Amino acid sequence: MPRVTIIGSGFAALTAVRTLRKAATETALTLVSPRAELVYYPGLIWVPTGLRTGDDLRIPLESFLRRMGVKHVAAEVTGLGNGGRVLETTAGEIENDGLIIGSGGRYMKKLPGSEHMILPCEGIAAAQRIRDRLQGMDGGTIAMGFAGNPKEPAAMRGGPLFEFLFGIDSYLRRQNRRERFELIFFTPAEKPGNRLGPKAVAGLQAEMNKRGIRTHLGHRLKGFAPQRVMTEGGELDADLILFIPGMTGSQWFDNTDLPRSEGGFIKADRQCRVDGMERVYVAGDSGSFPGPEWMPKQAHMADLQAKAAAANLADELAGRQPTATYRVELLCIVDAHDRGMLVARNEKHNLVLPAMRLFHWLKRGFEWRYLRQYR
Repeated sequence: MPRVTIIGSGFAALTAVRTLRKAATETALTLVSPRAELVYYPGLIWVPTGLRTGDDLRIPLESFLRRMGVKHVAAEVTGLGNGGRVLETTAGEIENDGLIIGSGGRYMKKLPGSEHMILPCEGIAAAQRIRDRLQGMDGGTIAMGFAGNPKEPAAMRGGPLFEFLFGIDSYLRRQNRRERFELIFFTPAEKPGNRLGPKAVAGLQAEMNKRGIRTHLGHRLKGFAPQRVMTEGGELDADLILFIPGMTGSQWFDNTDLPRSEGGFIKADRQCRVDGMERVYVAGDSGSFPGPEWMPKQAHMADLQAKAAAANLADELAGRQPTATYRVELLCIVDAHDRGMLVARNEKHNLVLPAMRLFHWLKRGFEWRYLRQYR
């Protein structure tokens, strides 16, 4: 029986499990991750404003893995040997006949003084810190921003930052406290949100103007200090700093012969095959893939790549030529606590629909439907 190892327990890894189990029923599947749980990161935007708790977003996977017939190894990955056939972990070596890497990326905390900011997409604990800080503030200045990886511009998380920004604004207004706060949005980009398309950029800037959010755009970041954001265009005083830095590859990649992009990710082709390695695939934030410069690193794209990777590995194990590819598609609802703006983009079209309550409830409905398959 072929043995397949999948690394991670996020969107890419779990989609790979479902796709492989459907396409290769006689395959022995092993999932390697520190914990048998899925953290639904898109829902972090609602933790600071009380729409979600950490327990709402932390999904135990034991039942799902049992239904899928998957063995879980609770371990950290430390390296890769024998051309990808041996995965090195803190629980020992795991041999495989095929490997899918879906372990995600990591944030580049290289700016001086990063300890003075909160990285809201880092996890549940970070989102809860923001919630607690907001509840304890009588007023003040909140500065929120993001940056990218200069060597791989697509490796950024801009969308969630806009959601934290607009969501906190809406939250303070509902509490009748907004007039006591100044909100500032900062980023080195001159046109933030450009990957969403020109219409989205205009819409986001118009929304910030309407909400009275001050902007500080196009200035390279120098670092952070207690209650201060430092840029080449001046300093911003802030009582609370939320910042999402650019992304790069996981630390364990450094202990392998995996081919790397300039930005630190695993190089792959349009079939999600890792360059120069046999039956080794990558999906989601771990990889650097061919496509337009706006191709997103988001959950939806990770799912599309994982489906292609798993289908191709199943074909290889069955002696067939792998032919599946992923479509490049950006699909998101930029939520603002009680309403959302829909943005859809592919290689032919770019659709932007203005914020409305329907899209907020669609986003919540999608969360329920998506998580239902893992509960």
